[in-house]
Amino acid sequence: MNGQRYLRGVASLALDAGKCVGCGLCAEVCPHAAIVMGEGRKAVIADRDACMECGACSRNCPVEAVTVRSGVGCAAAVLNSMLSGRKSNPCCW
Repeated sequence: MNGQRYLRGVASLALDAGKCVGCGLCAEVCPHAAIVMGEGRKAVIADRDACMECGACSRNCPVEAVTVRSGVGCAAAVLNSMLSGRKSNPCCW
């Protein structure tokens, strides 16, 4: 994780631990390590405020244990990319 933060307390990231099968795909695709694999090989939200709401975790979860709405974090990433001249983050939609 690069330590970047978006607006505190606004990320819509949610995890239903009861549905998690421990595949690790959500943690693998999370660009800011907001979700990591915890003890017992279950996903845990490690840092909700690091979530940029790109949706990569929820799109890759085979059992729909992770949900997130594209929102403020993703919009900020897109705007920052445009202003800095970098290409937009490919996980934002």
